[in-house]
Amino acid sequence: MREKTPEKARQRDDRLMLHGRVTEMLHGRVTERVAIGELVAAARAGDGQALVLRGEPGVGKSALLDLAAAGSAPMRVLRATGTEPETGLAFGALHQLLRSEAGLLDLLPGPQREAVRGALGLASSGTDDRFLVSAGVLSLLAEAAVPDGLLCLIDDFQWIDQASADALLFAARRLRTEGVGMLIAVRGDAGAHLRGVPDLRLTGLDSRSAAELLVSRSAVPPAQEVGDRLVALTGGNPLALREVAGLLTPDQLTGRTPLPDPLPVGAGIGQVFGDQVERLPEAGRLIALIAAVEGLGDLGLILRAADRLGVDPAELHPVEAAGLVGVEGASIRFRHPLVRSAVYARSSSVQRRLVHTALAELLDGAEDADRRAWHRAAASVGQDEGVAAELAASAERARARGGYADAAVALARSADLTPDRAVRARRLTDAATAAWLGGRPGQAETCLAGARELTREPLLIAELAQLRGRFELNGGDAAEAQRVFLEGADRVCGADPGRALEMLADASEAASYVGDVAAIVDIGRRAEALPGGDDSFLRAMLIGIGAMLAGDTHRGGQTLRRALLRADELSGASELLWASAAASYLGEVDVAAGFGVRAGRAARVSGLVGQLPVVLEFVSTAERINGRLGISAAIAEEGLTLAREAGYTNSAAAHLANLAAVAAVRGQEDACREYAQEALAIAIPHRIGLRAGTASYALGLLDLGMGRFAAAHARFSALTTAGPGAGHPTVVWRSTPDRVEAAVACGDHGAARATVASLEQWSVNAGTPASRALLARCRALLEDGERAVPLYEEALRLHAEGGPAPFEQARTALLYGERLRRTHRTGDARQPLRSALETFQRLGAEPWAERAHSELRAAGESVARPGPAALNVLTPQELRIARLVAEGASNRDVAARLFLSPRTIEYHLYKVYPKLGITTRTELARLVGAGPEFGEAGGADPG
Repeated sequence: MREKTPEKARQRDDRLMLHGRVTEMLHGRVTERVAIGELVAAARAGDGQALVLRGEPGVGKSALLDLAAAGSAPMRVLRATGTEPETGLAFGALHQLLRSEAGLLDLLPGPQREAVRGALGLASSGTDDRFLVSAGVLSLLAEAAVPDGLLCLIDDFQWIDQASADALLFAARRLRTEGVGMLIAVRGDAGAHLRGVPDLRLTGLDSRSAAELLVSRSAVPPAQEVGDRLVALTGGNPLALREVAGLLTPDQLTGRTPLPDPLPVGAGIGQVFGDQVERLPEAGRLIALIAAVEGLGDLGLILRAADRLGVDPAELHPVEAAGLVGVEGASIRFRHPLVRSAVYARSSSVQRRLVHTALAELLDGAEDADRRAWHRAAASVGQDEGVAAELAASAERARARGGYADAAVALARSADLTPDRAVRARRLTDAATAAWLGGRPGQAETCLAGARELTREPLLIAELAQLRGRFELNGGDAAEAQRVFLEGADRVCGADPGRALEMLADASEAASYVGDVAAIVDIGRRAEALPGGDDSFLRAMLIGIGAMLAGDTHRGGQTLRRALLRADELSGASELLWASAAASYLGEVDVAAGFGVRAGRAARVSGLVGQLPVVLEFVSTAERINGRLGISAAIAEEGLTLAREAGYTNSAAAHLANLAAVAAVRGQEDACREYAQEALAIAIPHRIGLRAGTASYALGLLDLGMGRFAAAHARFSALTTAGPGAGHPTVVWRSTPDRVEAAVACGDHGAARATVASLEQWSVNAGTPASRALLARCRALLEDGERAVPLYEEALRLHAEGGPAPFEQARTALLYGERLRRTHRTGDARQPLRSALETFQRLGAEPWAERAHSELRAAGESVARPGPAALNVLTPQELRIARLVAEGASNRDVAARLFLSPRTIEYHLYKVYPKLGITTRTELARLVGAGPEFGEAGGADPG
């Protein structure tokens, strides 16, 4: 148990100290105080919330944070304040906020624990996975909230370093049950990336509240017309009113003499503080400048720097007497951030460089290397390789801890200071990579353009082209990415065949997104023509896929099959995704799905930097193909959130399209259409034919499930002829069984036969029972009467032989039962219809369950619709947690794999058990193992 008495005493002292200032600054803030009170009360009761306080300088944001702290007992309070000098230091604000909680790190899951230790500088190495760091921060906050809740107060968020900002926002968006309240104060419209967190905008005070504040601050009560004029001129800004009222004479306040024109705030509120700074003695201004530049309030360091610059430490007294700073123990604090800004603005560039130099010389410890590098950079005039190298080393340390955005800033500044053009180009290239991985695509493009202007070196030019193509592929025009990759491969094929092969693989990936079959074929030929690398797995993939699409299915199939013999050796997510693609082209959808699931597991275990949203696209699709709809939706929702946070627009389209397909199977018409339209809105202008085709396919599948066969046939036909994503080979192939069923239902047997013929050609190399089962079912649909029965029976046998694919197996059983009933074998029809109904119901495939139920009644069996399967009452998140726990994972392990806190896992399990009517993990494992949503017990990890 933690000692609560000192904390309560400190908070009581805080309340007494802050009472006057808070009361003064919060006139009229009824709405804001209520909102903050509700947030604090919710966190105290165990419900996590976050709120952004947004407003101009002086409007009262800091006072509201102080109010929250004063009224938070018995909760713990953690605070951090952004400062301009610390903006580029990765995880600086996180260290400020969480350093007191380091003793709780051992309670975190292992990967999260090591990631946070590295980020806080408590371990020699951490992780370069920013998602893992962010999840660790969430878990640490949850632990710090025990037992009475936690209040996190972050002021001046616009100056928080980007690595800390990313981690804090990741946590803020996921506060649900951790008992953590987070208040974030940010200036004006800064911090556009705060989206996803509710905000409250603070404006100027109303006339009555402003008048009350003026009376409290003025030497004499101001005349009404004077008060009205001051409110109009200051916009009701509390800080401006307070400062100006203290500067006016009694005659000016009562209206006996005119107000000065302009007011002391003529150039803004900062002018008030600027005038106060000007009135300080020269030595006092210099010591104030040292404090402003140092930024952290380390009084000892500030006084040592003053001594180094020949300033008597006693010169601090007039600065404090003027009310510009306050000294508390070993710390110094500016009365308001604008005071620091005014001090800095009223100094000369020469003075600033002298101060930065003095601080850099005093920060000589290894732990101060990053701050020293930034001070040296700020003190530099012109280019200096020594300083540039220090800053580049600082960037590398930030990058190793997952602070990519801050590493990008440091590398860009390092490049500015670098005299050698080639080295500058290299550093700008590294800055572009870091900016992209840090979710800052605009900055990445700027750095990339700068590097291109500096270099003529062929290999670096190729690397820049590859980066630009990847930027486009993740967030821009996929066809443009394809063009960039191909041009880059051409430039480098003679000098570096290995890099050329990588770029051809990237080009093939882009072409597969676009649906450019001719390009994929050409890329396969180019890969084959490259010198060396005959045993390369990647090369075999490109050659085999190209041959398949060129119509040489024998050669292509053999090439891919030989490459997949090494499948057990594959461990990297990228290789496994290529193996998944190969299996798809072989017509083995079940094998492809299996590789996709393995890729998801590999990505989580290895911490595939920045690419997890992309990998999860394929994992969620694989789970949908496997019939695990709840798992698929949960992974797609996670991937969508991560993609949006990382700025991967095209990946977001993939997850939206998959969510549309899952909603289609479940008969969730409104959700399906909404997801599909969102996906199409991205995919069409970005020329991502694969995702546009999937979204269009989802709409056709919705019609098919709802029994709107003509509409489904029209939509499916458009997939091959016209419309978004038309002609994409993957979409065309995967939709083939659905197209056959819709065409037969509409009586268009010609289209159905042509579609089955194309499936036969595509599946010529397929060897798995699952692929043969689908082909047998499609052939059965074309047969009349009793001649279809043995084909359906063969399909069901193959489904059973191929392992769990519950949705497709149930569809075959449904079609089989329908055919038996229509040939007057109603008794025989009941068993497959009953089996189909049960499976559809368990999967939550409501339209299909309704169809099976109607057929069963028509077959003479009066049966009530079964209620929802137990597992269907779980949310997608609960379903994923239940599955991992059922497989034997501990709460910590589940938290680490799902980027959640262990307490969040506990909370979800607390809800899962009563929903399922169980009390133990053993019962959960038994229930999960029996559910078709999960396949066989102990099945593959969902990624």
